[in-house]
Amino acid sequence: MKEQVFNIQSEEEFIKVALQVFKHQFTNNKVYRSFCDLLYVHPSDVTSIEQIPFLPIEFFKTKKILSSTDKVQETFSSSGTTGSITSKHLVTDLSWYEESYLNGFKHFYGNIEEYVVLALLPNYLERKGSSLVYMANDLIKKSKQAESGFYLDNLDELTKKLIDLDRKGQKILLIGVSFALLDLIEKHTFNLKNTIIMETGGMKGRRKELVRHELHAILSKGFGVKKIHSEYGMTELLSQGYSKGNGIFNCPPWMRFLTRDTEDSLTILPKEKSGGINVIDLANYNSCSFIATQDLGKIHTDNSFEIIGRFDNSDIRGCNLMVL
Repeated sequence: MKEQVFNIQSEEEFIKVALQVFKHQFTNNKVYRSFCDLLYVHPSDVTSIEQIPFLPIEFFKTKKILSSTDKVQETFSSSGTTGSITSKHLVTDLSWYEESYLNGFKHFYGNIEEYVVLALLPNYLERKGSSLVYMANDLIKKSKQAESGFYLDNLDELTKKLIDLDRKGQKILLIGVSFALLDLIEKHTFNLKNTIIMETGGMKGRRKELVRHELHAILSKGFGVKKIHSEYGMTELLSQGYSKGNGIFNCPPWMRFLTRDTEDSLTILPKEKSGGINVIDLANYNSCSFIATQDLGKIHTDNSFEIIGRFDNSDIRGCNLMVL
C-alpha cells in the first residue's frame, strides 16, 4: 500500500486509494470503527471521500488511535501547557513518516542535498516526542552538508553562518518557530538572497500572537526576503502542507484538505467556503487518515488552502460523539 500512496498521480487515483485506506482502517482501528458505527457509516455505502467520517482530532488525546497490531516504534506528542492533556500519535512504522516528509520536500523544493538546513526550534528541542524535531534532524542528515544543524540560543553563531553561506551563494533552508525567528531579527537585520525562511507557526507563550500577514511582513523585512514560507503540520499527521508565500498552502499528492460546516460537522462544504478543516493524510495508514482538526480555513478550486484561525472550544458543534 505504501507504494500506491506515494505514487498517486491523479485525483482518480487519490480517491481510489483513499477508499481502500478507509476500508482498512474501518476494519482494523477499533476507535475509528466505533466512531463510524455511531454514525451508521459502513464502507459498502461509501463511494466518495466526502462520505468518509472524519475522526475529531481530540481523540488523539484520550485514545490509542491504531490500525495496526505491530509494535509502536515511536510516540509523537504535542506540546501543551503545564497540566494539559497532550495528543499522542502512536507510530508503528516510521518509514511511512520518513517517506512522507522526504517525498513531500522533494515535491515542493527539490533535492535536499542542495540545501544547508538550519533548524531554529528551541522549544521543540527542549522536550521529547516532537515529530518536527524528528523530521528536521533527518533533513539535516539527508542534506549531507557539514554546515547543517540545530540552534538553540546561539543566535550570534547562527547569524554569522547565515550571512557567510548566503553570501557564497549556498542554498539555505532556515526552518524556525515564529518567536525564535523574531528573536533572531531583533539581534540582526539581514539581506538574504539564497535563503528560504520557513516558519512553523506558534509563539508558544513566548510572545504575543500575531496574525500571519503581520508576522510575515515583520520577518520579510528583518531577513530581507520577498516571501516567508510556512509549514503546516501537526503531531497527529505524518504529512505536511507547504506555503511559498502569502499564506497559501499546497499539499503533496497523498494529502487532501476539505472544509466542514461549523454548525454541522458531518456536512462537507463546497470549495471557496470557509469552515472547519478536515484532513485526509494517507501516510497515516497505521493510525487514522481522516481527521477533523480544530483549524478554520478555506479550500480553493485548485486544492490549495488557507488557514484563517482556530475553533474556540465553545465553537465546536454538531459532534456529541466525544463520549466514545
